[in-house]
Amino acid sequence: MVAAIEAEDLQKTYVERRLWRVRRTVRALESVSFSIERGRMVVLLGPNGAGKTTTVRILSTLLLPDGGTARVMGHDVVRETKEVRKVIGVMLDPEKGHFGRLTGLENLIFYGVLHGLTRSEARSRAVRLLEEFGLGEARDRPVEGYSKGMKARLAICRVLIHDPEVLILDEPTAGLDPISAREVRERLKGLRSEGRTVLVTTHNLWEAEELSDSLIVLNKGKVVAEGSPEEVKRAFGLSWSVELEVSGDVKGLRLGWETEVGVSERGRTLLRVQIREDPAELVPVILSELRSKGVQVLSVSVREPTLEEAFVRAVEGS
Repeated sequence: MVAAIEAEDLQKTYVERRLWRVRRTVRALESVSFSIERGRMVVLLGPNGAGKTTTVRILSTLLLPDGGTARVMGHDVVRETKEVRKVIGVMLDPEKGHFGRLTGLENLIFYGVLHGLTRSEARSRAVRLLEEFGLGEARDRPVEGYSKGMKARLAICRVLIHDPEVLILDEPTAGLDPISAREVRERLKGLRSEGRTVLVTTHNLWEAEELSDSLIVLNKGKVVAEGSPEEVKRAFGLSWSVELEVSGDVKGLRLGWETEVGVSERGRTLLRVQIREDPAELVPVILSELRSKGVQVLSVSVREPTLEEAFVRAVEGS
């Protein structure tokens, strides 16, 4: 099956023109390659200047690469621009692209007609989308009176008006309050459940871990890490900390993992065991080994390494 999005050796250089005709060459994309399967939610991560927006703009046919190729649903973004635009929905800023004096319904009808729908088709889809995204009661109000969260949801309705297979969303929750951001995240999860392919950029690492099937981490115009959040953490040697309150003699206790002995807040003996494999598989093994040594386990907790730790290692090491 053809991948939803494919990038191979994408390259892009900008020349910044400054005062007194001084120029500075900026290599935005050095060599970016990745493939996204259909029906997946993928998050593109990276520090400022890593190349995220440049990559998104190339995939959206808004920017030409200097080298390499990119395809969306099998269509080349340079040679088959019209075909690509038929199958993608793009949001580069949740607050831009709206006509403030038009109502939410009128905005969606306008964009639907631009995408080749008849006015009646556009209206029918617009009404349905506004209801699905909790904007039904506000559909006849001018958009200039919408809150940021409402505008973000309207922006998602706008990219869905022509029923695209692939969505490309650049920081869809940027600047939103926690409640509005949560509402947008829930809507994005719903899009994934419909079988659409969604590529999202964000600076919110917690959000990235909650949303993504897989991550692509960019730095200095290159992919420095790729895979599920758990795979990215393992790739950089991060460990899970298993904390066990125990009763019994632990002097000279030797387990097959790095272990530290301390005292818990409740005054009990505390073992901290560092593991780099799946806790679901290793914790039962640790418990069995402790029991075989006559040590009673009173409680168990596992601290998972954070995506932030993996992200820092990925960026600092590249």
